[in-house]
Amino acid sequence: MSVVGFDVGNDTLVAAAARQRGIDVLLNAESNRESPAAIAFSHNARLLGPHAASSHAPFSSVKRLLRGATADLSRLPFPVEVVSPDGGRGVLVHVDHIGRRIALSPTQLLAMLLGYLRQLAEADLEAPVAECVISVPCYFTQAQRQAYLDAAAVAGLRPLRLMHDLAATALGYGLYRSDLGGPGGPTYVAFVDVGHCDTQVAVVAFDVSGMKVLSHGFDADLGGRDFDEVLFEHFAEEFRDRYKIDVTGNVKASMRLRAACEKAKKVLSANAEAVVNIECLMEEKDVRGMIRREEFEKLCAGLLERVVEPCKKAMEGSRIGFDKLHSVELVGSGSRVPAIARILAGFFRREPSRTLNASECVARGCALQCAMLSPTFRVREYEVQDAISASIGFCTSEGPISTLPSNALFQRGHPLPSVKVVTLHKNNKFKLDAFYVDENELPPGASTKIGTFQIGPFQAHTEKSKVKLIDDDQSDAHSADSMEVDSNGEMGQQGDKSRSERLIQLPIIPSIYGAMSSQELLEAQEQESQLAYQDKLMERTKDRKNALESYVYDTRNKLSERYRSFATDSEREEISLSLQQTEDWLYEEGDDETEAVYNSKLEELKRLVDPIENRCKDEEVRAQATRDLLKCIVDHKMAAKSLPTPEQEAVDSECTKAEQWLRERSQLQESLPKNVDPAFWSHEIKKKEHELDMFYRNIVRHKGSPARADSSGGSDHMHTTDRD
Repeated sequence: MSVVGFDVGNDTLVAAAARQRGIDVLLNAESNRESPAAIAFSHNARLLGPHAASSHAPFSSVKRLLRGATADLSRLPFPVEVVSPDGGRGVLVHVDHIGRRIALSPTQLLAMLLGYLRQLAEADLEAPVAECVISVPCYFTQAQRQAYLDAAAVAGLRPLRLMHDLAATALGYGLYRSDLGGPGGPTYVAFVDVGHCDTQVAVVAFDVSGMKVLSHGFDADLGGRDFDEVLFEHFAEEFRDRYKIDVTGNVKASMRLRAACEKAKKVLSANAEAVVNIECLMEEKDVRGMIRREEFEKLCAGLLERVVEPCKKAMEGSRIGFDKLHSVELVGSGSRVPAIARILAGFFRREPSRTLNASECVARGCALQCAMLSPTFRVREYEVQDAISASIGFCTSEGPISTLPSNALFQRGHPLPSVKVVTLHKNNKFKLDAFYVDENELPPGASTKIGTFQIGPFQAHTEKSKVKLIDDDQSDAHSADSMEVDSNGEMGQQGDKSRSERLIQLPIIPSIYGAMSSQELLEAQEQESQLAYQDKLMERTKDRKNALESYVYDTRNKLSERYRSFATDSEREEISLSLQQTEDWLYEEGDDETEAVYNSKLEELKRLVDPIENRCKDEEVRAQATRDLLKCIVDHKMAAKSLPTPEQEAVDSECTKAEQWLRERSQLQESLPKNVDPAFWSHEIKKKEHELDMFYRNIVRHKGSPARADSSGGSDHMHTTDRD
């Protein structure tokens, strides 16, 4: 069973797998460790990863769509419909595919990326992939986490766990290090991930036995792309004044300018200035602009101030002082801006280290977690404890279930996973509602709803029966949880025999906010199957088109060189004309045809070329077959000298016939030109050699000659039949 971890970023995708020698980041078909988290649709194909990124209209904001980030909708190359004001699955993307328009939810788009990662892993590992661990941002609500689980089911995956990004980073960072923790106590490390579209911070305590996430902080709307957007707005305004063009009103021009601004930001990370130079950006105008690093940092002043806020929240939640921090690890594509490292150094009072690749480290951590959860791998004992990033409460029709003023049952910063035992006075079925207690702990606009659980019915023995709910928050929500029903109305201690207490399974029907229904899940799986089938069909069609194109090119070269003496003038003319017609057809009306049409065109060419190719190839093979037959004749004549006279004469006679046949055919062949079919083919010579060899073996076998072993050349073990 394969053990894999997936990191689905807003900009990149990474897969890692546990092997016997350690954790490896898997390579895609282009031999790259990272793949673009991009999706594109054409009129007849769906493109994923690198193929989508190189298309004219790629889309790579799936995680933002899951949050219902409507501010991003104007950037998308597809029509988008907002069908619900509270985000989640309320956004639908409309794409044209094979002559029809289809509507896709963010969950279905995420399933496509997970399916791409699954195929990448299966191709690299050469084994089926199903069980995995997938990373998610710490600020995701239960609705968005459920979307990941639904998307994984659509993609044919079974996640063993969803793991917070920085918990996975910390695991990949700490498991193999021997300098963390010790007699002096835990080692505290702050991880700051300035990603493509968000910023996450976690303070983690390490010791020799494991790691514990103390706190999380985040800004779900601050990432490297926001710094790109500052450059975009700067140059869009500059080009509007200088070249009289409005880039913001043109989707394609905006995409090109944003790509150029991202490159300029990377240049500014190591240089004092950067140049943006784009040919034919819009209205056939070439544009050029320049910006200095100081000017860029002034434009980003507001963003740079925001970087500190999630760091403050994480440090406050960790309840440790700055002096206890061992190091600060800065990761993420957005962290390349030098001003970010400078500001963080001032806040944490130490220089941050930037030695980790965020996506690779997250994927490695997920693969490690998957190995720990899998029974097929042995991993050293290492406890991984995360923290809840937003307080969670539960309530029944009678009110909240909590002894705290905040009504939280699981407070922010509480260990994850964890178990709580809740005792309720119930004598029939009831509902349990889960919710986020404080909306300020969630990203702006996120719903506080988690879900509703219908528990029961069950048989109560008295009116004062208690239901003790034992729920591991990491368990499968679709299974029945364990309940203890106490008929005496008392909790009782474990092992106390004086109270009547039974452990029974109660039916629990979950209704998770934002989750797909069973019917919706089946429909999404069916649609994904159809798209995957069409992907394979288009891939086969592309392969056949490429095969036809290669055959035309190779045959034209061979016709002027290798095949030249084996084809008549009329054959060369006919083939040359057919090759030219096929090439013209390929680049005109044959540019978008079916697999069957390309196969038909290829077969037509082969019917013309195969006779010439057969003559050419057979000449080389025929020469070797002639030498083999002559050697066979000599060997059998020499070996027959040890046989009795009648058998020796029979062998000599058969050898003479074969030799005469070969001489006559060879003389006839010498009189023929190369551009006609030969007088005899190599397979006829091989057949003659086989017949002669079988004749000799039958002679030796029937007579039981002592020379049998020597003359048979060690081949007497072969099964033979008598010659008619």
